[in-house]
Amino acid sequence: MHRIASRLAIAPLLLVGSILLSGCIVAAPRPVRHVRVVTPVQVEPVRVWVPGYWGPRHVWVGGHWRYR
Repeated sequence: MHRIASRLAIAPLLLVGSILLSGCIVAAPRPVRHVRVVTPVQVEPVRVWVPGYWGPRHVWVGGHWRYR
């Protein structure tokens, strides 16, 4: 009788443990077949319009083109 009672006590623990671990999937990562390497393209300098602003000593500096 003692052996049957201990097995009945262990059975729910095994059931709960298997339910909790059912969502855990362990698998090896897939190998990467092709890796694309992107090299930066040489870009020409870009011209940017800088609007006018108040410079030192409250002097207005007019707008101008500047290379970025």
